[in-house]
Amino acid sequence: MEEIKTIKQRFEIIGNDAGLERAIEMALQVAPTEITVLITGESGVGKEVFPRIIHAHSHRKHARYIAVNCGAIPEGTIDSELFGHEKGSFTGALSERKGYFEECDGGTIFLDEVGELPLATQSKLLRVLEAGEFFRVGSSRVQKTNVRVIAATNVDLPVAMSRGKFREDLYYRLSMMPIHVPPLREREGDISLLFRKFAADVAEKYRMPPARLTEEAVIVLEGYRWPGNVRQLKNVTEQISILEQARNVSAATLRAYLPSDAHPLPALARDPEGDRGFANEREILYKILFDMKREIADLKQLLLDLSREQPPGEDGVERSSLLFREPYDARRPVPDFIRANGGRGHKMDHDASIEDTEEVVEESFSLEEKEKELIVRALEKNHGRRKGAALDLGISERTLYRKLKEYNLDGE
Repeated sequence: MEEIKTIKQRFEIIGNDAGLERAIEMALQVAPTEITVLITGESGVGKEVFPRIIHAHSHRKHARYIAVNCGAIPEGTIDSELFGHEKGSFTGALSERKGYFEECDGGTIFLDEVGELPLATQSKLLRVLEAGEFFRVGSSRVQKTNVRVIAATNVDLPVAMSRGKFREDLYYRLSMMPIHVPPLREREGDISLLFRKFAADVAEKYRMPPARLTEEAVIVLEGYRWPGNVRQLKNVTEQISILEQARNVSAATLRAYLPSDAHPLPALARDPEGDRGFANEREILYKILFDMKREIADLKQLLLDLSREQPPGEDGVERSSLLFREPYDARRPVPDFIRANGGRGHKMDHDASIEDTEEVVEESFSLEEKEKELIVRALEKNHGRRKGAALDLGISERTLYRKLKEYNLDGE
C-alpha cells in the first residue's frame, strides 16, 4: 500500500477507489516483465498514465518512451509514422524517415486508441509483436526492433472482432495482460476529491480562493454519470472556478454546468451501428411500464370477474367492495375456483345481463411519477426509514436522499 501511495503522488493520481488501486497494483507487477499490456477503459478515465508507470518501473526506464495516438493519424500516413519510409516511396517523401518503432528501439511505445488502426496496419503490428520485424514503406529490407508495446483503447475489441474490424490474433497478442481502468461513475467516493484537487489547481494558478461545494452540491456531483469521466469533471471544475464569483457552489449552480439530459440511471451498452436492442435506457423503461400496465389491466379484469360472481355475505356487504378495498395479502390462500381456472375465475354466462360500471382511468407514463410512487411506497413499507427504503429500491441512501430533495418528499 505504501508503494501505491508513492505512485499516486509521483504521477498525480487522485482517488482511493479499490478498482483504481487494483489497476495501479497490476501495472507495478507487470512492469519488470516484457509482457505486452492492453489498457482498457472509457474515454477520459486517465489510461495514458498507466504506460508511464509501467515504463518507469521497467528495466527500459532509461530508454526512450513514445506515446502515439493512433486515432489522430490519417489512415494514409499511419504506416509511415509507425514504420518509416524510403525516399520517393510516395508523393512528398523527399527523404527517408525513421518510424516510431525504429526510433524507440530498446524502449517502450504506447499505442493509444489501438482499435482505430486500419486492418493492413494491424497485420504489420502483429509481425512486430511476434518477430520484432517490420518494413519501411517503399522498402523490401527487413528492419529489426526491440520495443515493448503497451496499447490502450476505449473500443470494445471483441465486438470489433465480430464485425471484422479488428484482427483476432492481434487482440490475443495485445491482451496478454489486460488492465481495466474503472469509469468515474464507479468511483463515487473519488469524485469530490478530484473536484477539490482541480479547484485547488485553478486557485493556485490564478491566485484566487478555491471553489467549494455545499453538501447538496456534493450529492449532485456524485449522482451525475460523468460520461466524459475525469476529463469532463476537470473542465466543469475549471469553468465554475473561473466564471462563478461566489466561492461556495450550490447545487443549483452546479446543475447549470451539467448537461440537461443528466440522469442517474445506469448506462446501457450501446451498439455503435444502432442495429441491436434498444437505443437507450428510456426505451427499456417505457417497455417495462407498458408491461406493468398490461399486468395491471389483467389484474383489474380478474377482480372485476370475481366481484360479479361473489354473492353478498352474511353481513350483507357486497364482496365486490371488499375485493377492491381490502389490501392484497400474499399469504391469503388462492380460492379453489381461481386455481382451477388458471387464475381467471368462472366463465361468465353470455345471457347474464350485468352492467359494466368499471371506470376507465388513464394511467400516467411519466418516469418521474413512477419513480416518486415507488419511493413513497418503499418509505411507507419501512415506516419512513430511508436506509431500509434504499435497500428495497436497490439504490444508495445518498441517492435516495437526493431523490427526496428533488421530489420534496420527507423521510425519517
